[in-house]
Amino acid sequence: MTAKRTWATTRRVIAQLRRDPRSIALMIVVPIVLMALLKWVFDDQPQVFNEIGLPLLGIFPFITMFLITSVATLRERTSGTLERLLAMPLGKGDLIIGYQLAFGFFAFIQSLVAVAVAVGLLGLDVVGPLWAVVAVSVLVALLGTSMGLAVSAFARTEFQAVQFMPAVVFPQVLLCGLLAPRESMAPVLRFISDLLPLSYAVDAMTAISTQPDVSGVTWRNMAIVAGFAIAGLIVGATTLPRQSE
Repeated sequence: MTAKRTWATTRRVIAQLRRDPRSIALMIVVPIVLMALLKWVFDDQPQVFNEIGLPLLGIFPFITMFLITSVATLRERTSGTLERLLAMPLGKGDLIIGYQLAFGFFAFIQSLVAVAVAVGLLGLDVVGPLWAVVAVSVLVALLGTSMGLAVSAFARTEFQAVQFMPAVVFPQVLLCGLLAPRESMAPVLRFISDLLPLSYAVDAMTAISTQPDVSGVTWRNMAIVAGFAIAGLIVGATTLPRQSE
């Protein structure tokens, strides 16, 4: 793996995404629209919007980046592009890290825009520092990217890639503490929740929304999310086939 090859992959993926307005809309526009809709739904209950708005700023990037990454990677594999790239002096690490950097670039833009709209236009009340909100949002988006890269190796069609959402995304959304406090869950559900990375992202966002400073527990939760993202990249590099099927 070399920096030059990794950067070449990053530039190629960024150029491809820039020519795909639907993917750009899904990454940038859809989270804003969903936050605006959430604000509208709880227009007469601002305290509810403040309670769940910030955790959702972490969940939305996870879902969108997981979907886009898994489909985009599978599309390159089934079209033969991935096979041709790996036939060149390009390692799996160059490809995986290049993808992560490219999608990380859009994840950063997505997070900045979503936080700016939620706080500046929709009036989301955040007690903690905004840079921490952006940092967690980017980490969660990178987590979605790495998990999308990992699961794309197990799908044969784009439809199958989308089918992984109920298995990978939905259980995390249900058990992350957004719908009900994790402390009040049944022991077996709490145990499963402790194994899911999105739980720690929601815990970090919730703490930032109520505490003026970033606590040690929040830093630990952010580190756990980052660790899961790195693990997803390792799995993606390990399972990435050198030949399309």
